[in-house]
Amino acid sequence: MLHINALTKRFGDKAAVDAASFQVDKPMMIGIIGASGAGKSTLLRMLNRLTPASEGSVEFEGRDVLGLKGRDKRNWQSQCAMIFQQFNLVPRMDVVANVLHGTLNRHSTVRTLFNLYPEADIHRAIDILERLGIAENAAKRAEALSGGQQQRVAIARALMQDPKIILADEPIASLDPMNAVIVMDALRRIHEEDGRMVIANLHTLDTARRYCDRVIGMRQGRIVFDGTPDQLTTGVARDIYGAGADFSEEATSTAIEQPQKPLPESLQLA
Repeated sequence: MLHINALTKRFGDKAAVDAASFQVDKPMMIGIIGASGAGKSTLLRMLNRLTPASEGSVEFEGRDVLGLKGRDKRNWQSQCAMIFQQFNLVPRMDVVANVLHGTLNRHSTVRTLFNLYPEADIHRAIDILERLGIAENAAKRAEALSGGQQQRVAIARALMQDPKIILADEPIASLDPMNAVIVMDALRRIHEEDGRMVIANLHTLDTARRYCDRVIGMRQGRIVFDGTPDQLTTGVARDIYGAGADFSEEATSTAIEQPQKPLPESLQLA
């Protein structure tokens, strides 16, 4: 499905992403981990075409993603929806209108300016909000919601695009542990129930192990690990984060209670 080959982004002499290569042959949930500045966000932004690549290639279902322009590029950005750490909602606009923004690529400028959406789209937006457990907030301004609720609105907006891939850039970094569970549960259900590929940048090892089928580790712009959650041992984590023997996973933990999958003893710190 998705083939990434030697994808590189340079800012001056520095390579934020350095020859990243991996391929995904079926829909799965993938976590990308690494220290701040490892290149995780830049990688996702290149996949979505928000940031131009310096070198390399991205192919999805045999199509050259980096060569797309105009309408074809906008269509790709609809198929490859992006969720951000800071939600990127319109604060003074109601929740339903924010969700309906996921259809902007399908409607004229006039319709968008006057918030004229087809009734079918409005019903679909409410159905998605219901699925995410926040339909009762549909008429509220986005700014009136909690952070966890706002992130679910952002997920609903992404689902309105009916994407094949959802890219989530640190979706729980600004949330408390309880809301982090709710958001990650939602992303996992979307992958399992809809068959959509989800690629999420994560700052916590415990979250990556519990929710992801595959984990990619980045360090200084390069991919240094690509494997299953069970292969993400403490020693591997030290290499990814460039840490010494005093490295503690507690520094990257959300302290989420009641994990979905208990950690094997081999992955727990003494």
